Amino acid sequence: MTVAVVTGAAAGLGRTFAVALARNGYRVAGLDLADLGETVKQVGAVGGDLLPVRADVTDAESVDAAVDTVAREFGDLHIVVNNAGIYPPIPFDETTVDDWRRVMRVNLEGPFLVTRAALPHLRRAGWGRIVNIASAVVFLGPPELVAYTTSKAGLIGFTRALATELGQENITVNAIAPGLTRTDTAARTTGADGGFERVLALQSVPRIEQPEDLVSTLLYVCAKGSGFLTGQTINVDGGSAKH
Repeated sequence: MTVAVVTGAAAGLGRTFAVALARNGYRVAGLDLADLGETVKQVGAVGGDLLPVRADVTDAESVDAAVDTVAREFGDLHIVVNNAGIYPPIPFDETTVDDWRRVMRVNLEGPFLVTRAALPHLRRAGWGRIVNIASAVVFLGPPELVAYTTSKAGLIGFTRALATELGQENITVNAIAPGLTRTDTAARTTGADGGFERVLALQSVPRIEQPEDLVSTLLYVCAKGSGFLTGQTINVDGGSAKH
């Protein structure tokens, strides 16, 4: 059975991705520092079985231990979804060095550490799909998100370069770039409807993006039959950025 690891699986897009993969027959491990109980419940409701693993994606030892746990329980790994991320809106002039480093560590160093730990298992399985969750902000450059936008641009660069390096090993690397998506975290961060309405005005599709809008793209890039798709950033944002 195909095994998928999803980081940041306790809530938001990560939970939606874990449930969707389980519904479609994948064995799923969820990595997060937060409690994964609700994700376990929702995966169970669709007939799946989530392996919850506590892990800090910014800590190499924590990541290595988490991936070893998944491999010990499930065997070979096939799919890594680097979803964990933070996006504190901070005006550039108010961004401290600690703010900047924290965003880079979670959003850019985290995918590096998780991918590095998982790669030997993907190689042993004989094929793999690495999916990095970027953001449409890379194409839009919104205010108060300089650190976040920079980290996601770096993640797209990571995607492209790693795709080149791993292409001969039947391992693909792609990025999905969501627009502003209706999650509890997004609502808290943007301040209720203000951010959503601003982004909505830029879109061609006249409704607020929901986590479920990203599921078909995730399943597409994760499929074993998608082995000729690599190095791509797929923008799923309702047309706010015509990229």
